Amino acid sequence: MIIDIITIFPEMFNDFLKTSIVKRAIEDGKVTVNLHDLREYSHNKHRNIDDTPYGGGTGMLMAFPPFYDVIKKLKKENSKVIYLSPQGKLLDQPLAFKLAEYDHLILLCGHYEGIDERVLNFVDLEISIGDYILTGGELAVMVLVDAVTRLIPGVITLESVTEDSLTDGLLKYPQYTKPRTYKGFDVPEILLSGHHEEINKWRQRESLKATLKKRPDLLEKKTLTAAELEIIKSIKDK
Repeated sequence: MIIDIITIFPEMFNDFLKTSIVKRAIEDGKVTVNLHDLREYSHNKHRNIDDTPYGGGTGMLMAFPPFYDVIKKLKKENSKVIYLSPQGKLLDQPLAFKLAEYDHLILLCGHYEGIDERVLNFVDLEISIGDYILTGGELAVMVLVDAVTRLIPGVITLESVTEDSLTDGLLKYPQYTKPRTYKGFDVPEILLSGHHEEINKWRQRESLKATLKKRPDLLEKKTLTAAELEIIKSIKDK
């Protein structure tokens, strides 16, 4: 996958791209990330990329021509242009899986009061990482790149991906590591039993229990099996 990031603060990505899973994916050739400074496409000698909005209003808007020029330069037939915006579709795990299937993503980082509306004529998808406002789109782009990169085949193990929270629409079951007991806090006995079938049943129940307690909205979106519905009923009856 090729990811082109259009930003006025390319330096913000320096450490991000040299850390953890993203760094490894780049080194292994699974993903190529290119940074493009929008100011290099400015149409004036001061490298300005913003101006006052027509009709009045507070703040400044990012101008149309620089975005037009850089998108036209980068976009190919298989490209998907994405603008990180609070008005976009909420980023979730199913959307991250879908994005991981693309060969080329062009990610736009907004700033100030937003962008000239004409830019959206060249945007395939607007994506939001949550119902709140950030100073700029760089942090949102990092979240998207991280979420998508780890789902590219070969970046991490398939087992890690399939057992992630939200992959099957539920939160992950509780997990424990050594020591077995500490200050009166113990690891559940079932996990020490060696009975894998019973452990899997426990994990399924605890996954449903955690989702019901912490994110009941997820259950409303998921098509539950008869077995899952029975487990939820038993949890509620307790």
